[in-house]
Amino acid sequence: MKLLRSKFHSLAMTCCPVFRWKRKSRNQIVQQDIDIPLHGNVKIYSSKELKRATRNFCSGNKLGQGSFGCVYLGKLKNGQKVAIKVLSSESKQGTREFLNELSVISSITHHNLVKLHGCCVDGGQKMLVYNYLENNSLARTLFGNAHSSIRFDWSTRAKICIGVAEGLTYLHEEIRPHIVHRDIKASNILLDKDLSPKISDFGLAKLFPGNMTHISTRVAGTLGYLAPEYAIRGQLTKKADVYSFGVLLLEIVSGRWHTDPRLPLQDQFLLETAWTLYES
Repeated sequence: MKLLRSKFHSLAMTCCPVFRWKRKSRNQIVQQDIDIPLHGNVKIYSSKELKRATRNFCSGNKLGQGSFGCVYLGKLKNGQKVAIKVLSSESKQGTREFLNELSVISSITHHNLVKLHGCCVDGGQKMLVYNYLENNSLARTLFGNAHSSIRFDWSTRAKICIGVAEGLTYLHEEIRPHIVHRDIKASNILLDKDLSPKISDFGLAKLFPGNMTHISTRVAGTLGYLAPEYAIRGQLTKKADVYSFGVLLLEIVSGRWHTDPRLPLQDQFLLETAWTLYES
């Protein structure tokens, strides 16, 4: 893992805009002479196979869109449904996140983390293949879908909160080196058919050796979920995830976004509202 961290640091320092991919073996990818080992039972798919699975990435199969590309529903030849995350061909910065996510998530398994089935680096395309989760993201199901038939009673909300906490505990305490996610938010919490939560999107994750008090790094994440001390000083600790998780808890309990410009000015920011209520 120490060698892997060193290689990713070298990649982050590389500014070459052209990325040449080739397949080295069934469980290893070479990119600009950097070996990215794939752990566990991770399969390498061809772009042709994934095009067929998504009906050529048709809009009807689109599940969502992030900062570095789109996610599509796919159906493999064996009938299994998967979620295929496609990196935008115009996203040069996203290549680092793709490699980072591929390395981090292929090496860990937990019932509250998304499961990586495989990847594709064929024909200039870069894709990750995950298990398909029937109820999409918490952001869409809890906040964004007025026509959803799902009702989030208190026991369901508690189950989601505890599940995310268990996933974070695994990342922060139970594996070596520890992992700081850096982008815990409602849209990165996916829900399966039983509304059990799975933490997703490890593109910004950082490996965190146990003997370090903090990592100095560029600030990354989503406004509204960023811990103030991390945003100001760029010193990353596990507390950055804990702060983001606290914002997420408030959203789940209140059923509203951390920021809502439709409300009167004094009520727009959930954290300020919660703090005012606490003080009173």
